[in-house]
Amino acid sequence: QVRLVESGGGLVQAGGSLRLSCAASGRTFNDSPMGWFRQAPGRERAFVAAISWNGGSTGYADSVKGRFTISRNNAENTVSLQMGSLKPDDTAVYYCAATSRVGRYYYTDKESYTYWGQGTQVTVSS
Repeated sequence: QVRLVESGGGLVQAGGSLRLSCAASGRTFNDSPMGWFRQAPGRERAFVAAISWNGGSTGYADSVKGRFTISRNNAENTVSLQMGSLKPDDTAVYYCAATSRVGRYYYTDKESYTYWGQGTQVTVSS
């Protein structure tokens, strides 16, 4: 059974940093893109960042560009999201996502992802 487990969420003051991690088990995703999405209360799940199978290509939502960095470690089957200069608007549940598609690039739409973690709460206080 494939599982994605996020960790690293918490409460942080505006301007602070957090690092989220996602560990995959049940299969490897070394040849597939992975991504991070977030969902704030009352809002749809939205794209945050994605990374190609080898880390050579990355993409970010405009709202996080320059503040967040996605990375992956294929040897450990993990993907991480380093978040800096956090704002109250970044408050949301953050989800790790993986796809069964094999490809050179990454995906920004949630429909392209097959597997999802349970999410980790990030709260940024003003």
